[in-house]
Amino acid sequence: MKYPTGLLCIAVITIIATVLLTCHVSISSPDEISARKASPENGQVEIERIAPERIGGNGYRLVYRVNVPISTYWKFKTDFNNTFLISNKFIRGHRFISQNGNIAITETQYTYQPDVFFRWQTRLFPEHFRLAFSLSNPEQCKQKYHHGYIQLESEGKDTRVTQVAYFDFWGATFWAYNPWRGGMQDFLSYTARWEQATVVRLKDRYDEKYNSN
Repeated sequence: MKYPTGLLCIAVITIIATVLLTCHVSISSPDEISARKASPENGQVEIERIAPERIGGNGYRLVYRVNVPISTYWKFKTDFNNTFLISNKFIRGHRFISQNGNIAITETQYTYQPDVFFRWQTRLFPEHFRLAFSLSNPEQCKQKYHHGYIQLESEGKDTRVTQVAYFDFWGATFWAYNPWRGGMQDFLSYTARWEQATVVRLKDRYDEKYNSN
């Protein structure tokens, strides 16, 4: 049978989620998180579940370092009209829609839900090296909400990247706790490492773009 019945599916997921919830998982409040400033070593990726913003939701904090200066990384991160995103194994398609001042609209098609484009609105705060993102079509993507921010900090010749996000959708808690392939940790860890390698590979392109402005 291709799909189990609704009750059986819910029962199985509930049992698995209950087992996972009994495992030791670090959950911190936003205040505790903001107080921590120790950076991960080069190449390391730190992922931490954080207290949800709303009842029933989930949140995470992702921290990693990239081996390029903050000016170069900022240009890389704000290059919305790019083709390199589809080299990420979780991304099937990417479209640049528009940019009006410091607000950019993009659409991303993910391999785990290939029949829909997630439309993201990203607001830029160049003076603070900060990006705030939100999902503009959550209902179409079968989500209640998904938003967060990315904060960059200069650390010598490197850049510390902190991404915080809050989200809610059916099965979100199971995905957040799932330690195996396809879970949140797998997705975020791969994406951070992919970005660490990609920005270094494209460093010269963004160095030139920054220096030409």
